[in-house]
Amino acid sequence: MTYTAWQLGANPWIWHSPVTTEVLGETLPRLAAWGFDSVELPLEQPDDWEPAAAVKLLDATGLAPAAVVAVMPDERNLVRADQGTLRATQDYLRRCVDAAHAIGAPVVAGPVYAAVGRTWRMDRAARAAAYEEWREHIAPVVEYAARAGVRIAVEPLNRYETSLFNTVAQTLEGLAGLPEESIGVALDTYHQNIEEHSLPEAVRTAAGRIAHVQVCANDRGAPGADHLDWPGFLRALSESGYRGALCIESFTAHNDAIAVAASVWRPLAPTQDALATDGLGFLRRTVAAL
Repeated sequence: MTYTAWQLGANPWIWHSPVTTEVLGETLPRLAAWGFDSVELPLEQPDDWEPAAAVKLLDATGLAPAAVVAVMPDERNLVRADQGTLRATQDYLRRCVDAAHAIGAPVVAGPVYAAVGRTWRMDRAARAAAYEEWREHIAPVVEYAARAGVRIAVEPLNRYETSLFNTVAQTLEGLAGLPEESIGVALDTYHQNIEEHSLPEAVRTAAGRIAHVQVCANDRGAPGADHLDWPGFLRALSESGYRGALCIESFTAHNDAIAVAASVWRPLAPTQDALATDGLGFLRRTVAAL
């Protein structure tokens, strides 16, 4: 069994928010110099970075665009929202698709259903109705993405950040009936560690529908500086057939906006650079030992 097809990437959120063209110009050369293969490009607002400039930076550094990461603040919702909010959210997600297509990223990943931090109680019937409503409202975006050759990757979040999709099983239930080739699951070890009984079993449940993978320690620090079953997780991921990127997603406590948004109240590594490079080294060693 081979594991060499995985690209190892990072997200500039480790250092910065928002991620602008200027930030990419500073961050991408450093990622390449450290030995990363790819990079996620978050798009908090549609004009944060210029696709043409991003393409030049990607070409110059040799980094592959792993994904455009969609961001869902309070004003973006596809469930229990008024028509204006629905249209604006769909338009924003189409802009993310446009950006992914322009830079050659295969997926748009994120919690593309409701604002992060928005929660409400649901019984079984209400949950089924919410999933049906979401499918109706995400379908035009999925069709748009399919025409652009981009796949949507739906990220389940932990219970403190959403009540809609917390587990892989719930996400697959929500995806039922949507085209597998155009929309799948984005796995994130931080959220899985909170919500799943077993990381490897969650991967096996998602097998065949995994569209993107984000990795970090259980506290959002560097992969490996934690208690997670990384060999089991990575072995299950390989057995699932996933051959995309593994991207370190974390955040800095030194940026007011992102620290509050991600509840990062303390440094998660000696330095943000160490978070990235230590995580990269651990992933390479662990993959090589499988």
